[in-house]
Amino acid sequence: MGEGILGMAIIKRHYKSPTQISRARDLRHDSTEVEKKLWRHLRAHRFIGYKFRRQHPVGKYYLDFACVEHKVAVELDGSQHGEEANLVHDAFRAKLLERSGWRVLRFWNNEVNQNLEGLLEAILAALADNRG
Repeated sequence: MGEGILGMAIIKRHYKSPTQISRARDLRHDSTEVEKKLWRHLRAHRFIGYKFRRQHPVGKYYLDFACVEHKVAVELDGSQHGEEANLVHDAFRAKLLERSGWRVLRFWNNEVNQNLEGLLEAILAALADNRG
């Protein structure tokens, strides 16, 4: 595996360990209400035929929602993500994912409730841009 910023491995693994599978399952079980609301629109190819996965492991990270075919990640952020340390961590994480070809979209939780249609349009635009 290649080395990325600060000696972290660039995300290249495509397999999932039993630990990753178990952790992803736990995260899906503990979904927030806004994650469940967005998932109702993305699951089972309901979103204009695009396939999304929930809590999809990529390297050591778990993407809230991922369209693996087009490498588009959708992350929903609660208020804790507005704190300085989390902003820095999220930017670092996004940079690593982007270096591996992922496009990372971040939305605040309240956007799911207040502007779901606009959020879905932004996701659709990213999917169209990332068609390979």
